[in-house]
This record gives sequence, structure tokens and C-alpha cells, in this order.
Amino acid sequence: MTELLYLHDSYTKESDATVVKAEGKRIVLDKTCFYPGGGGQPRDKGPIEKEGEKFEIINAKKEGNDVVLEVDKEGLSSGDNVHVTIDWDYRYKLMRMHTAAHIIDAVLYKEANALCTGNQLGAEKSRIDFSLEVLDMDKMKKYFEEANELAKRGIEVKIYFMKREEALKIPGIVKLAAVMPPAVEELRIVEIPGIDIQADGGTQVKNTKEIGTIELLSVENKGKSNRRVYFTVQ
Repeated sequence: MTELLYLHDSYTKESDATVVKAEGKRIVLDKTCFYPGGGGQPRDKGPIEKEGEKFEIINAKKEGNDVVLEVDKEGLSSGDNVHVTIDWDYRYKLMRMHTAAHIIDAVLYKEANALCTGNQLGAEKSRIDFSLEVLDMDKMKKYFEEANELAKRGIEVKIYFMKREEALKIPGIVKLAAVMPPAVEELRIVEIPGIDIQADGGTQVKNTKEIGTIELLSVENKGKSNRRVYFTVQ
């Protein structure tokens, strides 16, 4: 089992680890700060280093309780002590985007009863799809104005764990349409007090002021009752 350091501290930029499995270019570490991707958030970027030699991580994914990392060349073996460093500028942009997405989700859920039907975060541009019958650009602009007002309040983002059965009793804990959190005993909860609470496994900023300005870029019709919203943070 890989210990997921990012679940407890999104600001961990590097970590020492031991290789517990190795097969060619695929390895598993005992612990990692490297986010493997999921929930619309891309994987981190960065190298693994062993005694001065760098191995670039070119792919990553969760497989059961392990994070399997694929590196650009062979040379790592079980028992090796290594050091992982993530591309912090890239990670931090995604953290700002991710917390902004939570606020946007919350505003549209509250104001338009819209559920998220899909999302993809990016360092420069992100998108969220919503179940929304009528596309009203004036209203959408107001939703983003409200999202910015909320972000500017400087609210501390809370991250904690709850028993699954208790968490699922909270109204709105799942805002992704037709998707339930994984069948695990404990769910990781991301709460922006007074604004949003969601089961979520991604990385977030500590304070909403870190987001900056949330900018609406465009909105597209993607079929019946599905609207795609593009945004960025400045």
C-alpha cells in the first residue's frame, strides 16, 4: 500500500521513499507526494532521484491501494531509497483551479440546482460540465461574480476524514451527477465553510484568497441540458 502524503498536505513538494515493487519502468513506492491523477485533476509532473540519477515520471495511476509510477527508463529496483520532487508551479496552479471549481460548483448548485456532469482541470484553462437546461450568459456572469466574492473572503479550506455512512447523510456532499464516492470506509472531505462541502481526493489551497480572480472564458452547449463552462484563474 502506498501512503498518499498529498491527502493530508497538498503543500508537500518533495518526499523521500523506498521502492517496494519494481518491474521494468513501473515502480511502486511506500509513500509519495506525487498525485497520480483522478477526479478531473491531472497527474503531477516531476522526477524520481536515486543517488544523483534522475528518472522522469511519465505516467501514474492508482491500482488498488498502490500508486504505480512509470518512469522514462529502467534502473530502479525494489529496496532502493529515492527522492521524489514535484513541479510545484504546475501543482499549485492546479490547486488554485481545483478549489475555484469547488466554489463554482457550489454557486451553480445553489443558484440553479445544477449538478456537475464532468470536469477537466488544467494549469492554464479548466472546464466544468453542468446539467443545466437553459443557457443564460447574464446569469452565468453573475454566478462567477458571486464565486469571486466568495473566494475573496479568505476562507480557510478544511480537509478531514469521515465515516462513509455519516458523510453521505450530508446534503450536497456529492455534486457530481450519477457518481458516488468509492466504496471505502472513510471519505476524505473538503469543506469551504459556509460555501461547499464535498467528498474529494484531489489537492486544494489552504485559503480561498490563494485562488486569485476566477475568470469566465466561455460557455458551450454540449447537448440537451448539458452546458460546458471554461474558466481560468489569474
